[in-house]
Amino acid sequence: MISRRNIRVKVMQLLYIIETVHDQQAFKNPVSELQKQIDQSKALFVYLIYFLTEVARYAETDSIHRASKNITSHDDLNVNTKISGNQFLWEIIESPSFKKALETEKPQLLIDRDLLRKIYNSLVETEEYKTYVTEASREKKKEKEILQIIFTNLMLPNELFESHIEELFSNWDDDGEMMSQLVLNFLQKPAAYNLQEIISPDKWLFAKTLLTTVIDKKEYTLELIKPKLKNWDADRIALLDMIIINMGICELLYFETIPTKVTINEYIDLAKDYSTEQSGQFINGILDNIHKELVAEGKIQKIDFKQKAH
Repeated sequence: MISRRNIRVKVMQLLYIIETVHDQQAFKNPVSELQKQIDQSKALFVYLIYFLTEVARYAETDSIHRASKNITSHDDLNVNTKISGNQFLWEIIESPSFKKALETEKPQLLIDRDLLRKIYNSLVETEEYKTYVTEASREKKKEKEILQIIFTNLMLPNELFESHIEELFSNWDDDGEMMSQLVLNFLQKPAAYNLQEIISPDKWLFAKTLLTTVIDKKEYTLELIKPKLKNWDADRIALLDMIIINMGICELLYFETIPTKVTINEYIDLAKDYSTEQSGQFINGILDNIHKELVAEGKIQKIDFKQKAH
């Protein structure tokens, strides 16, 4: 589920932490630390999915609570519970992968029931929900859309929900953007996902190899970078920019199935998204220059990559 772009971001963030932390012994095993971060991402992902399913299922709880009141109104006795039977909802709930995730990650122990109720109450007030429950049909598209609305319109923008997530998961700031996309992708075809494997074996190999290669080849890549800085002192370049350049050079040299164009474009985008406004153009210039030099020297060897995802 995690893409190579997600992996590049995680490796970049970990390399930055390693470079800035005072206690170097804290990261004596960087691959183990990367695995911990992947595990944290998995726990966060499972929790977001679980919270979403609980919002949808809350219609049943609301119906029972309102029907058990001492004095009930017509509305209390006629709560529409259509969403509780949402086919995509039950695809998730009944999947062995989700059931196993509940056992291992235990998101049910973390959930804030009061917040859950508030988000459900916000849902029933939306025009999209009112339209959804009044339609007798269960079109796949609309079944999917109502779950997407809960996540995109009611969970993510909710300040209370964001505070709740930040309190539970320290990696939310780093993973928020990635999680948004992962959950939306998951909702397209939940049965196709294995929640025990947020990262595939080949992607994990890419992740740990990229991390260790950048660390091991740091001195060599620095020697390639220095002549291209012209009047700039390497020590004056933003640390994040140097890390991004190092990662880019390592991909160019040591990852033979990744096209050079893909590598350069990926790291330009990372610089634009995570560093300064000028970083994209700066890194483009440096990587392009180094790439041309390495090609001229015959140091870049790529194999058939046409069928490889990037």
